[in-house]
Amino acid sequence: MKTFQVKGTFRAGVAWEKFTKDIESQNEKNALDKVYSVFGSKHGIKRNFVRIESIKEA
Repeated sequence: MKTFQVKGTFRAGVAWEKFTKDIESQNEKNALDKVYSVFGSKHGIKRNFVRIESIKEA
């Protein structure tokens, strides 16, 4: 599996917070879905409150 570094912002209350996540995945699309899944399950944030700025292989 490859490791992808995903950078972006998410909505925390009224402010937007920056984040960087390292995700192990087979490709970029699966890494993107994994990021949305993690924010939804651990933080209760819907996909439209997560903005992805970049995805690159680490």
